[in-house]
Amino acid sequence: MMPPIARLESSPQLPASADYVIIGGGIIGVFTAYYLAKRGAKVCLIEKGLIGAEQSSRNWGWCRQQNRDERELPLASKSIDLWERFAAESGENAGFERTGLLYLSNDETEIAQWARWGEFARTMGVETHMLSSAQATERGRFSGKQWRGGVFAPTDGIANPAEAAPAVARAIIKLGGTVHQNCAARGLETTGGRVSGVVTETGVVRTNVAILSAGAWASSFCHQYGLRFPQSSARQSVMLIGSGPGELPDALHTAGISITRRGHSGHLLSISGRARIDLTPQKIRFAKDFVPMFFKRRKNLALGGWEGMRGSHETLGKWALDKVTPMERMRILEPKPDATALQLTHDRAIDMVPALRERTVTARFAGFIDSTPDSVPGIGEFAALPGLVLAAGFSGHGFGIGPGAGHLIADMVSGATPIVDPASYHPSRFDSSQRIRVADY
Repeated sequence: MMPPIARLESSPQLPASADYVIIGGGIIGVFTAYYLAKRGAKVCLIEKGLIGAEQSSRNWGWCRQQNRDERELPLASKSIDLWERFAAESGENAGFERTGLLYLSNDETEIAQWARWGEFARTMGVETHMLSSAQATERGRFSGKQWRGGVFAPTDGIANPAEAAPAVARAIIKLGGTVHQNCAARGLETTGGRVSGVVTETGVVRTNVAILSAGAWASSFCHQYGLRFPQSSARQSVMLIGSGPGELPDALHTAGISITRRGHSGHLLSISGRARIDLTPQKIRFAKDFVPMFFKRRKNLALGGWEGMRGSHETLGKWALDKVTPMERMRILEPKPDATALQLTHDRAIDMVPALRERTVTARFAGFIDSTPDSVPGIGEFAALPGLVLAAGFSGHGFGIGPGAGHLIADMVSGATPIVDPASYHPSRFDSSQRIRVADY
């Protein structure tokens, strides 16, 4: 069962028109709408369920630069500053803190890989510190174990997934934008071959620009218009433990277990990369695209069951604009947690910190992480359908880079100078014959 997330009141009436309609109220959608509203644009954010109720509230909450792929690092660095500025600018609290991120390891190969990344990161102005065995053991004293080495990233931090997206949505409303929950986008209207409106279950909003920040639903939405966006969702399970004995860091990664403080409600436990791949028609369609990525991560991925079929987010079916759609039948994706993975997670956490045996498990839940073949998001307008801008496939990194991604998308659609070079993110890369390079993280 998911722990509760912050709620907000929807705007009372769907507007007849807007400069921009954002489809999907996760962290990417809300920050995109926020940065457009800050520029005085008339924005309309629509969400089929509740703001932030899917993966944006089910993640670790990490806001990191450490170990980012070189294509995402500039966006991650901008995001750290934007997370910090958001509270001051908006008066809303997303729970962001620069806690620093701690990595510990007893694997010399892993430590050497972190050191190589650190050399690259310093050329990009990122602060990261390699830890000797003595330093790592001191920082990891809560475990009572000896460590060969590690990394500490002091300028990185965490935000609270239970509060962040709703906080940004409230800021949008303060700026004059509208936010509509339990309002599914059924599809698009076009005029002269480009977007002219978004059809929702409660009416049509006229617009020339629709931004598709629909998370795990994005590819099936694109399929309605013959647009190919290779996307595959992995089901990852996590657990939340309450307060009690045993010192714990704010944010820790080890090969065996990762631990993150989640606001004041306890600590989140998870195994990095451990996930189930549930069979769906969409996965079969894009199987060839994902073979390199799945092979690279094969030690942590396992075949799942029928949760993906039950969710209907990876369908190849077509739906009518005047009838109930899969999004209305499944307002919030609530996949079944993997009991085997969670038992292993708990066992590893207790092995690292025996005192955790005395803490109560307060929640067990899962989410669908929407991924691309190279684990880098797809951001950009579709040439075949002008006016439809994709912002999806964030591959488990969307929460941390949400502010930067939202700012970048707002820059692109409004004609402003982009906060970072968007070329690496454009979805056209999946249509080319060049080899896709899978991110290392």
